[in-house]
Amino acid sequence: MDDLAQTHMPADGVTTLSRRGLLKGGGAMVIGFSLSGHALAQAARGTKAGPPDYFAVDTWIAIHADNTATIYTGKCELGQGNQTGLLQVAAEELDMGMHQVSTIRLDTNITPDQQATSSSSSIHMGSPALRAAAAHARRTLLALAVPRLGVQAGSLVVKDGVVSVRGEGNFRSITYGQLIGDKPFNVKYDGTARPKSPSEFKLVGKRPPRVDMPEKVAGKYTHMQHNRIAGMLHGRVVLPRGQRGFAVGAQPVSVDEASIAHIKGAKVVRKGDFVGVVAEREWDAVKAARDLKVVWKDGPDLGTNATVFERMKKDKVVDTQIAQRGDPKAAFEKAAFVRGSAYFCPYQSHAPFAPNCALADPTGDQLVIKSSTQDVYSSRKQVADVLGIPEEKVRLQYFEGSGTFGRSCYEDATQAAAIMATAVGKPVRVQYMRWDELGWDNYGPAHLAEVRAGVDAEGNIIAYEYDGWQHGWTVTSTVSDSALAKGGVERASGSGSITVNPISTGSMYMIPNRRVTSHAVPMVNYLRGAALRSPLDLSFAFASEQTMDELAVALKMDPLEFRRRNIRDERWLGVLNAAAEAAKWQPKVMGSQLSDADVVTGRGIALGTHHVSYGAAVAEIEVNRKTGLIVAKRLYGAMDCGLTVNPALVENQMVGQMVQSTSRVLKEEVQFDAKGVTSLDWSTYQVLRFAEHPEVIPVVVQRLEEPSTGAGEEVMGATASAIANAFFDATGVRMRQFPMTPERVLTALQGHRT
Repeated sequence: MDDLAQTHMPADGVTTLSRRGLLKGGGAMVIGFSLSGHALAQAARGTKAGPPDYFAVDTWIAIHADNTATIYTGKCELGQGNQTGLLQVAAEELDMGMHQVSTIRLDTNITPDQQATSSSSSIHMGSPALRAAAAHARRTLLALAVPRLGVQAGSLVVKDGVVSVRGEGNFRSITYGQLIGDKPFNVKYDGTARPKSPSEFKLVGKRPPRVDMPEKVAGKYTHMQHNRIAGMLHGRVVLPRGQRGFAVGAQPVSVDEASIAHIKGAKVVRKGDFVGVVAEREWDAVKAARDLKVVWKDGPDLGTNATVFERMKKDKVVDTQIAQRGDPKAAFEKAAFVRGSAYFCPYQSHAPFAPNCALADPTGDQLVIKSSTQDVYSSRKQVADVLGIPEEKVRLQYFEGSGTFGRSCYEDATQAAAIMATAVGKPVRVQYMRWDELGWDNYGPAHLAEVRAGVDAEGNIIAYEYDGWQHGWTVTSTVSDSALAKGGVERASGSGSITVNPISTGSMYMIPNRRVTSHAVPMVNYLRGAALRSPLDLSFAFASEQTMDELAVALKMDPLEFRRRNIRDERWLGVLNAAAEAAKWQPKVMGSQLSDADVVTGRGIALGTHHVSYGAAVAEIEVNRKTGLIVAKRLYGAMDCGLTVNPALVENQMVGQMVQSTSRVLKEEVQFDAKGVTSLDWSTYQVLRFAEHPEVIPVVVQRLEEPSTGAGEEVMGATASAIANAFFDATGVRMRQFPMTPERVLTALQGHRT
């Protein structure tokens, strides 16, 4: 006999549960992305193309007969744990337990359109609609319970999806599953159902474990690269080794299809300038892509890493005044100390550990594509545009890949699979090769900064100027550009993507005279650019926060005290003080305790952010003055992202951010020569190794009464600049360019000695 059958079910449908029966009948354990137990209900939702009605409660929540719930969201799990946080939000408003709620992967036939999972937006932008829908669902369920239990709604309480009469314990109760199980709500949320206040939270603010971890730890989680379909072919894109300049792309002059005749079953697929190969066996596809003889059109001279900044400065630019207050020029004339310099920041790659992959199946009513896209609905449209078919004929299903941290080649793989599958009429799985992923990435753009700031004799910042040069980015893929022969389209408006971020350039300080100017360089014949985690904010903070430290040194003032003196915003002070307290900061003038030892140590502190959250960091490093090697030993980070739904998730994100920032400021740089990119593997594009991983101490500054804001990018800039400031503390020398490689360190130290 099953558990629920052991309970008494009166004719009116009200269940009288014992405590034992309540615990048994409260809901089955449903974890992760499985459709288990509810496959038929999900199949019914997926019969037609979405997106479903954004304001329908049924779009977000389905209550099942076993008193569990499926929660539908439009934000994908990228490894940041957002599915756990969003389930917490829904379960909180529904008064259900985490053991009763589950979610599914994003699917354009099923899940809502919440746009891209990017810009630290999962909780910030993804939770408000879900919270409103869940609050409305709870109110609807209580209204259904009123006639069943014979009392007013104000007399009802809910725990674990069981509605009971206040003060009666569990004598009279009914479950959500009994009220509406596997039936639609057929109501729309309108904002009239009041979500809980922070004082009522039982789950939000707590640390339930991530729902995706059990399968990942057990090696049972289905990543994108694990997908296979019976009868599928394997595909590879064919590209030159290393991209040419943007808008030149990859243009084949000739393709000798006979050059792969020796590979059984291998075929060439072409659409416009796009070239790909398919074969029954994956190794045959790899060999065909390698052996296919293609003559590519040469592009203009790209220059090199060493000349790109000079070229930016000379190029025709579009200037935008990002911030203007007071009269900086006049204020500089009155300053007791003025400090400033130029800073040089490189192209950097998304460099996912596993190259991107996608699988397209054209054998049904829709072209079904499994992909690691960050925006299933946008990706669906892009595929439809490339193929010239209606969007409704494409179905995108999200599968998590390896870390991507922005617009890596997932759309390229998706569109390549769609083109190949449509051409051959069979399912095709496309896996990028490492040299294609690194060589044809949409890189984080290079940046040139010129910063100047001045203080009065009391240590107040009175003048600040920031000039930044960088090009924009594209939202189209190389595959799309090639297949449609567009030659590349740069995103020119609608975003801050081609401008300096005013938040990261001195806005945290009270500066009466401040000017920030962005100089937008056209991307033509530079490398392809796109959003890379905390886009350009490492560069902005690297320049701006070193300038702040230089002013503190000029004043012979501790850098923490200098920042405190010039900040009025309690939230910036909150993260600054939290990081300093965690690090047990000891006041001193930076660079005042230098040593002649071969290995010297230093500490640095800095602020930074990306959007609207607040970040601070302290770095402890060692510098080997003989080899030039910098080792980040310990990092302390503090973040204020408003209401933190799950502090453990934010701490995890902070650790990832600070390790990645260390890698980027010490090692990562895309190398290229006149003909194209030469960083094509892990030797030519260096990243931090596990043995070089710093110890990270994350601190979350919880603010329950504030709205949730981004937590995936906001401490990266502070980390990079704290490491740079620590280098000065250790050596008395400033590094104006990153990555701070051993070669550059030795050059800087030698220049200082002379």
